Amino acid sequence: MELSPTLVGVLVFSALALGVAALAVAGVALYGQRKVRRAYRAFSLGSPDDVLTLIERHIDEVRRLRGEVEELRRYADHLRELARSDISRVGTVRYDAFEDMGGRLSFSTALLDECGDGVVVSAINGRTDTRVYAKPVMSWTSRHNLSQEEVAAIEHARSRAGRARPARQTGRRAAVALANGERASEQAHAEAQ
Repeated sequence: MELSPTLVGVLVFSALALGVAALAVAGVALYGQRKVRRAYRAFSLGSPDDVLTLIERHIDEVRRLRGEVEELRRYADHLRELARSDISRVGTVRYDAFEDMGGRLSFSTALLDECGDGVVVSAINGRTDTRVYAKPVMSWTSRHNLSQEEVAAIEHARSRAGRARPARQTGRRAAVALANGERASEQAHAEAQ
């Protein structure tokens, strides 16, 4: 049986089209294979092991890291529990204890933990001597009579709870910040009286 020239032309054209399509599919496959090889190199970190061995190794490493994270979490909880009883709240009020004395040399300082337990220390400065008093504080108060300045120092320490420590300032900015802090302390003292 002899094929007509038209049929031969159609078959040749079809064969060429299939050949071009096969080349396109081969190009896409090679491109995909390169991407897979690049990803495998990144995943294996140059190791010659097969994928299953690498996955098992990564799973073991993740388990080990989870164990370390859990151990660090327990240690952080332990440190947090220890820190609860550390002095972390400090408040100071300076004042003139006597009308004939200036310079606000007397002070009350509260040294408390995060639950409000600790001590308030007051130093009363006179012309010839300075007297120092310490009173225990439990839950932001004391069973002893507190002066207005001691109450203000405790409240100042309580209000500082959870606040971040400001960055250190130098030069003129530090002097302005110090002056503003003293003005705020004077206002708190005036309000306490």
